[in-house]
Amino acid sequence: MNPNLLSKLEILAESAKYDVSCASSGVTRAKTAGGIGNTAGWGICHSFTEDGRCVSLLKIMLTNYCIYDCAYCVNRRSNDVRRAAFSVEELVDLTLGFYRRNYIEGLFLSSGVINNPDYTMERLVGVARELRTTHRFNGYIHLKSIPGASEALVHEAGLYADRLSVNIEIATEKNLKLLAPEKNHESVFKPMEFIQQGMLENAELRKNAPKLRKFAPAGQSTQMIIGATDETDNQILHTTDMLYAKPGMKRVYYSGYIPVNTNDERLPMLRQPPLVREHRLYQADWLLRFYGFKVDEIVDDRYPNLELELDPKLSWALRHPEAFPVDVNTADYALLLRIPGVGVKSANTIVMARRFGKLGTADLKKIGVVMKKAQYFITCKELAIRTVHETSPEYVRRKLTGKKPDSSQLEIQFDW
Repeated sequence: MNPNLLSKLEILAESAKYDVSCASSGVTRAKTAGGIGNTAGWGICHSFTEDGRCVSLLKIMLTNYCIYDCAYCVNRRSNDVRRAAFSVEELVDLTLGFYRRNYIEGLFLSSGVINNPDYTMERLVGVARELRTTHRFNGYIHLKSIPGASEALVHEAGLYADRLSVNIEIATEKNLKLLAPEKNHESVFKPMEFIQQGMLENAELRKNAPKLRKFAPAGQSTQMIIGATDETDNQILHTTDMLYAKPGMKRVYYSGYIPVNTNDERLPMLRQPPLVREHRLYQADWLLRFYGFKVDEIVDDRYPNLELELDPKLSWALRHPEAFPVDVNTADYALLLRIPGVGVKSANTIVMARRFGKLGTADLKKIGVVMKKAQYFITCKELAIRTVHETSPEYVRRKLTGKKPDSSQLEIQFDW
């Protein structure tokens, strides 16, 4: 490979690693002797399709030059970092070369903003257009839509890309203006609306012309930075819920803030990214999308933040002991999903298996129910001897977190 091209590849793949829209964030596990893989490096990331397939993507930026000076971004205008930019032809050749060698199955392309949003967006679209029309590239393409780009360019991008994304970055307008004074939520929501409108219009047109090219068939996604500002999880999840209510929004990603700019007084001083909080938000996101929970059930004004020690569903169950125990042999599917330790797959299996006889604890273990959690919230074929009512929510919390009881607590609990 040309040394100049290799240098650009190293710089721009490294710059792209902070966008978590197709990968996990905050991991710095390096290569070890005798080991395989390196999360700290650059280049290829992995995404997963709805049917569980792992797809390898070239994750890269068109350029890390940027006219904006966002406090949280490593590529901010005022940072003294190595800069580079690909031409459209260079990036097309690079993608095809990696694809032909079976290194990748697709492209994840983002960019800093150079000159203005339309100029940058035009170059991103140019890469996708060249791949699709000139080289007939059928691999996966994920394009970042630049906030402030015109409707025409966003629409053209949707005709070539499988997925489009626009990063909201910060959940509230006030804090976005604090850390990125040159940006606002309107510039983010506008291209989101262009994408949604394009998908709806395309769906109508395809009713009469089914062979018409699909518009962004994998929908759109967005990302929020967690921990750089003072938003509560309540505010973040209400923003998430609002985004999921819009057509075509497939995923909201949460990126634990990585302190890459330590000399900015607007940013918090963190020893490490808030990865546990990020994980809890993903779990809460799962509850919203697949388990039938509402935001106000997970967090509210009284409990504005998710517990770090417990997953959100278990936390909800301990706050609502009146909803338990649930009889797994008679409860409907929606109620089964409320049981800690029962997932979507195991709930479906329970509904099918109990047609052939009553289920006991041994059956539930085989199905995949996490009995360490579920035992306190269910009844089954056997007699339940220590549900959350026979013990107490405080006792269950201590057992599952491994915390010792408060010495001031007078209640005596027995571990049967």
